[in-house]
Amino acid sequence: MKIFSEFRKQEVIALLYRIFLAYFFYQVARFLFWFFNKDVIKIDSISDYFSLAYHGLAFDTTAILYVNGLFVLLSIIPIVINSKAGYQKFLFYLYFITNGITFGMNFGDFIYYKFSNARLTTAALHVAQHENNIGKVFLQSVIEHPFVIIWFIVLMIFWIFLYKKVQVPERKPQKLLPYFVTSILTLLVIVTIAIGGIRGDFKHSTRPINLVDANRYVKNPTQANVVLNSVFSFFRTMNTNNFREVHFVNQKFIDDNIKPYKFYKSGTKSKPNVVIFILESFGREYSGAFNKHKKIKNFESYTPFFDSLATKSLIFPNAFANGRQSIHGMSSVLAGIPSLADAFTSSPYSNQKIQSIVSVCDEMGYDTSFFHGAPNGSMGFLGFGNILGFKHYYGKTEYNNDVDFDGIWGIWDEPFFQYFAKTLNQKKSPFMATMFSVSSHHPFKIPEKYNGKFKKGKIDIHEPVEYTDYSIKKFFETAKKMPWYNNTIFVFVADHTNQTYYEEYNKPMNRFAVPILFFSPNPEYKLQGEDYENVQQMDIYPTLAELIGYNKPVRSWGRSLISGKKETNIIVNSTGSVNQFTIDNYIYTFDSDMKLLGIYTKEDLGLENNLISQSQNSEMQKSIMLAKAWYQDYMDRVINRKLH
Repeated sequence: MKIFSEFRKQEVIALLYRIFLAYFFYQVARFLFWFFNKDVIKIDSISDYFSLAYHGLAFDTTAILYVNGLFVLLSIIPIVINSKAGYQKFLFYLYFITNGITFGMNFGDFIYYKFSNARLTTAALHVAQHENNIGKVFLQSVIEHPFVIIWFIVLMIFWIFLYKKVQVPERKPQKLLPYFVTSILTLLVIVTIAIGGIRGDFKHSTRPINLVDANRYVKNPTQANVVLNSVFSFFRTMNTNNFREVHFVNQKFIDDNIKPYKFYKSGTKSKPNVVIFILESFGREYSGAFNKHKKIKNFESYTPFFDSLATKSLIFPNAFANGRQSIHGMSSVLAGIPSLADAFTSSPYSNQKIQSIVSVCDEMGYDTSFFHGAPNGSMGFLGFGNILGFKHYYGKTEYNNDVDFDGIWGIWDEPFFQYFAKTLNQKKSPFMATMFSVSSHHPFKIPEKYNGKFKKGKIDIHEPVEYTDYSIKKFFETAKKMPWYNNTIFVFVADHTNQTYYEEYNKPMNRFAVPILFFSPNPEYKLQGEDYENVQQMDIYPTLAELIGYNKPVRSWGRSLISGKKETNIIVNSTGSVNQFTIDNYIYTFDSDMKLLGIYTKEDLGLENNLISQSQNSEMQKSIMLAKAWYQDYMDRVINRKLH
């Protein structure tokens, strides 16, 4: 037909070729992502890798069409100048500016996946908005990982080289009507394909693919991060709000089984001081006292003081974090509020009245303080601390001596811990104070004066962990001399985990493994021994409420670890796309809609043997219902502002 005489064959071929190049380089980035993280993402065979890469094409399609939508449109719209050299040059710059920036997102994950255990999402923006040192952190990362930058530059040069291999010859349409008709028909076909590609499916009845869909194609949940790409995970989490009310069970079932309000009758007459250390990245893997019975070959500890303190404390060697980032640790430890797909602290619901150990202590007449050696407001701690009701905040501003600034994150732990002790000594008892440390953090530096004092260890974090441990020791040497010390309860917990060395801690569930330790020099509180039951950060708040004698109900999804009561124990955490519940003998994984994905024995921390085919088992059925009831209550209380 004459109508197709003006069909823009060369332009369409060039467009398809350029989009194909994006697919090719996304696959290269996928392989490099796995290569840089192969020690934490296990793939058994070449065929398994190719299977993951194949299923990743759907996620690549969505990402590529997000990024290249404008480029595709401008490449095919009928404006008669499309093939001119100047217009093609414009398209070249549009293509490589947009693709270059977004392609680089994958390279960031080459480095930071080991720390975050997840692909890049918009949660990174919530963290970055509270920091003024992002440039320094980026520069430090470049210095430490030059090959990542080199790979990026080399691949971009190669991409440009291949792009130029197929050119669009300049031609002027001879017949405008056929030119416009065929262009519009081509555009309609491409738009239809693009809509299906962005959704990940052409079926109207299905929702667009999301992060959790990557889990459909894997043997192990960590492999989902190979199926995904960082561009997809970032764009799919923009403007999302996974907080929504659900109705799985009636309220009586929640009241009888979840028991969101708990009451612990305490015989304590005195009001002990409370000092909580939330230790940056201080994972359970680094401490000998928490690994005595783990049977890890050639295990080495980097916390000699912490280990000695553990012998005089109540410790929990099977404790887990309820979040993935520092601010998640703050809400979990102090208020018993975990983070699931979306962080509570960066949600529209965070600014509400919240019962927490802070509000409980405020109610009992305690002086309450939060200490963090970073610039005031960093990590969002100042804002959330105000919501919780801390009466005082002490940061880098109050410390007022930049000689002890580490140059990136904040005041070195040792001097700031000394400042902490001395500031507490000026307070009237009872007081409750929280210290959030900074030094055991990327870029894993220690003060120059201590070079050679601590073991370098097997991975970068080992040396700064031992420095923080030394800082805790020096804190206790100072605090012991102070009058408030003997009637004080100390709590130590990590906010989240970080780098891993031992295979045991590369297991998905152990990416949440943190130490929890309670210590008091006052024998009245009986804080000694080892409890090997599974516990979590959310248990700290109700435990402290009982210890200080708060004889009123507490709103808590955790439980007191000293009450002796037999309570439903539901350990909760989330990868950001998969919700994980450990209940009795099994670990249950769900997507963000609480559709069951997997069931594993609680010993199967690697989530390797999925027992979902046995889910009709009565114990499993009850636990699945408990998990859904917990989730329902969580959403109800967060959304309807019932956290007080």
